[in-house]
Amino acid sequence: MNPEINIPVRIEGEIATIFAGDYINKLSGERLERECQRQINEGRKTLIVNFSETEIVNSIGVSILLGVIDAASNAGAKIVFSDINEDTNELFETLGLTNHVQILPN
Repeated sequence: MNPEINIPVRIEGEIATIFAGDYINKLSGERLERECQRQINEGRKTLIVNFSETEIVNSIGVSILLGVIDAASNAGAKIVFSDINEDTNELFETLGLTNHVQILPN
């Protein structure tokens, strides 16, 4: 996986939907983080992280997501997680991520 490959993003005004991919680990998580930061820097006020294709999020991926949540909060942007599968949602709930983001139903 090339770290310079852009991840899919859909822009609608001040909202960016960022598609997380199938496995969130160090490499893909860093790409996700860079893209979220780029969208914040471009003035997006809402970032929707779409997990529709995500099957696994490892511990480093969770840590990176916490950093994304923190960066958005510091910039006054809102983070929304969408299309989370049941296992990933359970993981996020257990680790408390769902306390810091809005969750959209599938």
